[in-house]
Amino acid sequence: MRFNLLRITFIFLIFTQLSCAIAKDHEDTHEYQLSNGLKLIVREDHRAPTVAHMVWYRAGSMDEVNGRTGLAHVLEHMMFKGTEKVKAGEFSRLVAALGGRENAFTNRDYTAYFQQVEKSKLDEVIKLEADRMSNLNFDDSEFLKEIQVVMEERRLRTEDNPSSLLNESLMATAYMSSPYRYPVVGWMNDLQNMKANDARDWYRSWYKPNNATVVITGDVDAKQVLAAVEKYYGSIPAQELPVRKPQIEPPQKGIKQVQVKAPADSAQLTMAWKVPRLEVGKLDDPEPYALELLTSVLDGYDNARLNRVLVKQEKVVNDVGVGYDMISRGPELFEIAATMAKGKTVAQAQVSIRKALDELKQKGILDSELKRIKVRILSEQIYKRDSIFGQAMEIGSTEMAGFSWRDIDYMLEKMQTITPEQVQAVAQKYLVDEGLTMAVLDPQARQSVVKEGK
Repeated sequence: MRFNLLRITFIFLIFTQLSCAIAKDHEDTHEYQLSNGLKLIVREDHRAPTVAHMVWYRAGSMDEVNGRTGLAHVLEHMMFKGTEKVKAGEFSRLVAALGGRENAFTNRDYTAYFQQVEKSKLDEVIKLEADRMSNLNFDDSEFLKEIQVVMEERRLRTEDNPSSLLNESLMATAYMSSPYRYPVVGWMNDLQNMKANDARDWYRSWYKPNNATVVITGDVDAKQVLAAVEKYYGSIPAQELPVRKPQIEPPQKGIKQVQVKAPADSAQLTMAWKVPRLEVGKLDDPEPYALELLTSVLDGYDNARLNRVLVKQEKVVNDVGVGYDMISRGPELFEIAATMAKGKTVAQAQVSIRKALDELKQKGILDSELKRIKVRILSEQIYKRDSIFGQAMEIGSTEMAGFSWRDIDYMLEKMQTITPEQVQAVAQKYLVDEGLTMAVLDPQARQSVVKEGK
């Protein structure tokens, strides 16, 4: 009885703490729309004298076309190659001189750039970022050098990495028409044939204020931030964006399989099922929330089902992981990936995974098990809101998927209403062979390098 009382008290404290944080976040978050279409979201957080400034462009690898893959990522690199005011390589040096840190990243749905600085330096980084939104000016020689860097990045991170090779083949096999089948870094042949003007065309097409969201979090005053953003970004004219044509993934009609042979120490298996994502305007759809919770049931903590059975009890794999993105611009997969233990086969791992899934489908999950997972999710959300940068990341990525930052807390509340029966139901409905793609890494012996003596 005492244990139950303590657990109830702990859950109550978690809910109370998060409810207070939610109320304060909504009060301290301000959204503005500039006349040129740029969206500005400011979250005031005065706990430390720092600020995060992020610019998100709704242009990622899913906006590319066959033969021109990798452009979004290449342009990310070229954004550091200068304007009329800031010469190539100077951007990063200037931010460092302000005592800040900066970087950028590209994924399937967007490209984002960020700086984190002491609050008095915010105007300087806004000025720098606004300058390259409209005045990027790199020459062909800079492009030729940087495209070599990108190709080397592809070699190191994908072609020399068996797990990345496997994932690349999985995506290209699972999707038929969706541009999610393209690797973010691009196919090597496309990189080899890319020209400087291809990158310039991508910049001219997508890097417009009406395709961008600026997110600023930290020790700031929203009205002062708005004035600075208006000053530096407000004069950049809006332009018509390319038409985004829907590329709907056709229904899958049976198991797809792909095998990859690559130098590796162990065999790997990934099983990926077509599943729904959360749709804009359908926030009450329970299935995406149930799928999100299902990932935690299977792999959300040390003693979660797959780790407990496959790693600890049966010892058939060295590690196992589950992945699913509830919000995105394109179609989604529910993935289970495992690396074989010594002497174990992919067939054995597949049997164990299917057995664990069948048990969940038939017997369901305990209410107490799901409650523990929900409390863990709430706790993680509270910790996330302690980070200035983490708050900006969550707001920006949510906006890029087509949702509003205001939806974040509703999604969290909706997650708490999902029942064990709903989690069991999505496993029964979607983790079936009709929508399954399997990717297997067949490990090859590594070639040893022999050095000749003199």
